[in-house]
Amino acid sequence: MESIITVENLTKHFVDGNGQRLEILKAIDHEFPRNASISIVGSSGSGKSTLLNLMGGLDHPTSGNVFFLGENINQYDSDTLSDWRNRHVGFIFQAHHLLPDFTALENVSIPAMIAGSPRQQYLKKAEMLLDQVGLKERSTHKPSQLSGGEQQRVAIARALINSPSMVFADEPTGNLDNKTGESVGALLQEICRSQKTTLIVVTHNAGLATSMDFKLRLFDGKLSEF
Repeated sequence: MESIITVENLTKHFVDGNGQRLEILKAIDHEFPRNASISIVGSSGSGKSTLLNLMGGLDHPTSGNVFFLGENINQYDSDTLSDWRNRHVGFIFQAHHLLPDFTALENVSIPAMIAGSPRQQYLKKAEMLLDQVGLKERSTHKPSQLSGGEQQRVAIARALINSPSMVFADEPTGNLDNKTGESVGALLQEICRSQKTTLIVVTHNAGLATSMDFKLRLFDGKLSEF
């Protein structure tokens, strides 16, 4: 199976307030398959979010490299990296990070607007995605008028507006009740599968983790399959 993201000797260290070095990720080597769903589990503080941020170009490793279809993203300058993220990566976080003064339709459209897509084109795509996530009738509502589950579904639509190669989701159901979290997790997988988008999810939700094609565990700075 073709890999979409490959990490080689990926290491991340931090220095705490006492000058002590904290080793978060320890020389990780792993290939992430294309057009698959992958979960990453591990205890709080194990470095799951750090790993996701490194693969998504939101942070830089202490050492090692991240390759996207063979290209080393750590060699990109800041403008190239920003453009790569906008075109190839959709992000979903535990906190939805919707802009409060914008409607659901406008929130979904923002990444496409930044990418310079024609207005008519991205509005049509945003409407289609909101329909897919079951929010067609809520497109003119602002985040404060939506439930937590609805806000997260808007965030899913926003992550997919630019037809990214990958979606990185960091605890996407963490703020939701079990029933809502289950439906949001299933919806996310369904849409990514239909669009042939690689889905990489960091989660504490055992049900969501085990429903993925591939399941990984991060423990003591190392990544392994389980």
